Amino acid sequence: MTFIYFIILLSVIICIHEGGHLLAAKKFGVYCFEYSFGMGPLIWQKQGKETKYSIRAIPIGGYVSMAGETETDEAYPDVVVPEGRRLNDIAKWKKIIVLLAGVFMNFVLAWLIFSLTLLHTGAYADSPKAMVGSVMENSPAEAAGFEAGDVIVRITKEDGNSVEPETYLDMQVFLADNEGGQLQYSILRDGQILEFTVTPEYMQEYESYLIGITGPNAEVHSVNLLNCWLYGLKEMRYLARILITTLFALFKGYGLDQLSGPVGIYNAAGQAASMGIATFLVLIGELSLNVGIFNLLPLPVLDGGQVVITVAEAIAGRELSTRIKTGIMIACWVLLISMMLFVTWQDIMKLF
Repeated sequence: MTFIYFIILLSVIICIHEGGHLLAAKKFGVYCFEYSFGMGPLIWQKQGKETKYSIRAIPIGGYVSMAGETETDEAYPDVVVPEGRRLNDIAKWKKIIVLLAGVFMNFVLAWLIFSLTLLHTGAYADSPKAMVGSVMENSPAEAAGFEAGDVIVRITKEDGNSVEPETYLDMQVFLADNEGGQLQYSILRDGQILEFTVTPEYMQEYESYLIGITGPNAEVHSVNLLNCWLYGLKEMRYLARILITTLFALFKGYGLDQLSGPVGIYNAAGQAASMGIATFLVLIGELSLNVGIFNLLPLPVLDGGQVVITVAEAIAGRELSTRIKTGIMIACWVLLISMMLFVTWQDIMKLF
């Protein structure tokens, strides 16, 4: 069953993303050769009025083939595209909308899922501020001098990676992979910044390395059909901020061992489904948000990179050399494939 859940998860996210590109392209009159879920050998295909709708053997990825993309036009040499209906024929602002439509649909999907699952649960808890609610007796925090009411300004790990948490949950996410390494806390108390060095201890009852502090009580809001959309947006904003922070940390070389790929997603799909439909839907929402944000990165093989190229061409008043764009695309594909192999290897090692 895990495989079926995995396919459902990918199908929803990919179809929504590529469907966004397709709808925007057709809205602006761009000729679309094919809308495909999956990559590789063809399994099923249906010819629409203009566009072929396909399912391919490898359910990781998908695409919309639009006229005006060099490699796409070469793949359909027998199709005669009407004048003015190529991607490069439309206004630059329209092209940017087409490029970002997939990301937009990923965000809409995440927002809908978060909003409706919160409506189902009937409550939304705001994460409290990053401050100490209480200090456990005989804990590392007590020994270091922490006190209730201390505001946590910054936490720095042994490897130099740090965070300036806005909420208590920010701290928990940042410290989730810490296994006893020494931590440096910058604390605001009575208008003064204090520095504490503390080493977490393994606490059996929590099955985790902790310093022994708890946060303030969270403020719980009642959720109904009218306000669920606002709280869904807040949840989406919070998760987006965590992901963006994580991406910046990765570019600095931190947290590479925490990356996960298709194997990790496969396992997560099975685990989430076993916990109920609501948990499975939340996973779809989180991954849809991740896919949307990841596609905004300024890499030419991603939507964000194509937008950067389009803006650069608009400013320059001419298209970039096909040879230059092809070279950049190949380099980025090598980078992404190398990263995919790396995270897949990590996922496999975690299984053992």
